[in-house]
Order: sequence, then structure tokens, then C-alpha cells
Amino acid sequence: MPATTTEPLRIAVLADSDTRWKWGALTARRLAPEGAEIRLDGFLLRGRSTPTARQLQETGARADSLREVTAVEFVRAMGEEPCDVLVLALVGGGVQAMLHGLRHAWGSGPRPVVVTGYVGVVYEKLADGLLLRHGADLVLANSAHDAQRFRDVYEGVGADAGAVTEVALPFLGGAPYTGQHEPFTVVFAVQPSVPDSREDRAYLLGRLIGHARRHPDREVLLKLRSKPGEHTTHIEELPYQKLVRGLNPPANFRLVYGHMGEVLDRTDLLVTVSSTAALESLHRRIPTAVLTDLGVREALGNHHFLGSGCLTSWDRLDAGELPTADPAWVARQGVASGGGSYEGAFDAARARIAALLASSGGLPPLDPYYTAETAPGYLPGILARHHLGPDGAPLPGAPAADQAPGPVRQIVRRAARGAYRHGVQRVAPVIRRMGEL
Repeated sequence: MPATTTEPLRIAVLADSDTRWKWGALTARRLAPEGAEIRLDGFLLRGRSTPTARQLQETGARADSLREVTAVEFVRAMGEEPCDVLVLALVGGGVQAMLHGLRHAWGSGPRPVVVTGYVGVVYEKLADGLLLRHGADLVLANSAHDAQRFRDVYEGVGADAGAVTEVALPFLGGAPYTGQHEPFTVVFAVQPSVPDSREDRAYLLGRLIGHARRHPDREVLLKLRSKPGEHTTHIEELPYQKLVRGLNPPANFRLVYGHMGEVLDRTDLLVTVSSTAALESLHRRIPTAVLTDLGVREALGNHHFLGSGCLTSWDRLDAGELPTADPAWVARQGVASGGGSYEGAFDAARARIAALLASSGGLPPLDPYYTAETAPGYLPGILARHHLGPDGAPLPGAPAADQAPGPVRQIVRRAARGAYRHGVQRVAPVIRRMGEL
């Protein structure tokens, strides 16, 4: 039921990583009507990517309440703690599980407007990810380019494409670039899983350090996403912090953490393979380089930048090149600043949510494309990973929402998570290398 004029708009956000929490919380605030009072309740889905306190602090996204839950606990919480708008900031499988779990919990009764979308560039698993998100009232597309692609996928399988709503990335902003800083600052924005091999990552690191040596008058920064032992959306098996050990980089080379926007405040050249940081940089008109050194490949995601004017190589950057982005391409990607286009990017989504909340007959039950009829060999496995049965009901043995873990269980959980991360980051790579001998 929508909030009255005397009550704040109640928005809940469920996220499974630091980057998705940032996207979800900031999107929630952009979806609220201009000047409206809101209450934002945050939920972190327990799993391998659950953010640490440090990661949450670095996102800069705040909530009135924030707690960690399992999927079943969240579904039960939504039955007991009603809200007006729910933002699902999860991987596709998580969104699909929540849609079915919430459909079972809410039935044909009152429910909030359900919103989902993508954190950044959609360069892989387009059909898979979109169909797993189908069933939400709004599926947000970060650009006109994405909105058309999303509709094509839904219409291609005969699913309703009416939920696709064009917006923009909610975290774009900051002062436009006005000229070189002193010293000139080059920032390489790393990605947890792109590229994924030790050789490719060592190559990029070596070229970055080489650039610092070639240009001692420049400050060269390696912008890191997470510290060893922390996870973001993707597992990082070979953190650059470890690869840099023993390389003896020059004094003008540094590793930095922190909020990306604050780093961009002093950036003169942003370099990446395909990070969403490139879109933040382009929005601020900072010279942005998308590397072709490892090829232009779908697996790297840099194919997304075809036609942008940003594709280049380390050789050219070493020689002093500063790429110039194509204005038309930037505008199609929803990151063009100026002219009011970004400022009004969420107007259509706000209007759609307002209309749904004002619906006199209430909202119909959630209706995902994937059902026991359309995907009987796929859907049950997705739901089971979140302790939900084929009908969306909690499986026997799933934890109850009121069963808070005791001190011993909390210690065991932390130890298990640490062991899992150790296995992913250290043991698994060794086993893979042995298998290649």
C-alpha cells in the first residue's frame, strides 16, 4: 500500500555484494519523488560476496537500517515488514529466486512495486540474465541502447517487455573535468575477474608500472576494488596487491582504495579493460582509455566500447595519446552530462512507480517468465540454491527469520567463510595449475 502524505515512502533494498548495494541504495533514492521523505531499509544477502563493513563504508550508500539475511529470512521479513517499493540488487539467479519466493509469500494480497536492473555494462549472458529478471514490475535499463536490447530479448521469447524502463546509472556525478592536474594523474581501474589469468594480469600490471617509469612526472595509481580476503560481485583469485610484490615499482606508482568518485576528482586519464568506472569517467568528460592489448573480445567486455573512440593500447598511451570519446556514442550509453538528460533520467521510472502505487485494484501477483512449465529443468535448481522449493515455498530445514545465530554459530560461520575464501584464492588456483602440467 502506498505511503500517505504523512508517512515516508518505504523502500527496501536487497543486495548481494558491495557494488550491488551501492547501485541498489542509490537507485532507491533516485526512484523517490522529488523532495519526498523516504525510509530506506537495507538487507544484505548472506553468501560469499557479503560485503564487509569497510566495503560498505567505501560505497558511500547509507540506509536507515541494514542487516544480513538468508533468502528465506528475507522472504519472511517481507511478509512481516511491508514496504512500498522493493529493489532487488542481485545476480540474475538471486532475482529469480526472490520473485518466486515472494510470489508464494504474497499470493494475491497487497505487495510493493518490485524493481531490478543491472549495476553497469551488460556485456555477457544478456538473454540469461534478463530472463532471470523477468517478472519484476520494472527492469531498469541504464541507457537507450540497453533498453532496446532488453525489449528485443523479452519479445523474442514471447514475454511481456512492458517492465523495461530506461534510466541511467545512479552513481554518475561529480564535477566535469576542466583540465590537467598537477601532477598529471593516470588511474588504472582494476576488475576482479577481467582478465582472469595470471599472465594477462601480470602483463597489465607490468605495462602500468612501465608507464610510471616512462613518465616520472606523472602520478600513476592502481585503483583497487577490495582487499585480500574480501569479495565483490566476482571472485578475485589473483589480487593485484599480491602480483605487485617484488616488482619494485617507481616512487610515482601507488596502490589506492576508496570511493571511485573521489579518485576521479584528481584523474587526468582513466585506463581500464572494461570497468564501469569508464562510464563514470566519460560522464565527467575525463579522457578514458579502454585497452585493446589483450584483444577486443566478448570475454573481456571491451567490445561494449566499439565506436566509443576510447579503444586504444598501452603503446599509444605511453606515446602520449589521450582518447577523445564520441559524443553520440556517449549519449546512447546514458552517460552524457549536460542538457538535463542525466538529471531527468529517472523521471519515467518515478512516474511508472507512482502509477503502480496508485492502482485502485492493487498489484497482480508477480509473474516471472520462468515457471515449472517454461523451464522445468532449470528453475528448480535456481530456487533450491536459495532453499526454496519449485513453488517458491521454503524447503524443510530452511532457517527461520527469528532464529538469530548464537555466538558459537557466528564464530563457525566466520571461520567457514574465511576457509571458503582461502580455498578460492589460494588452493583452487594451485590445483588448476597442477592440472595444466
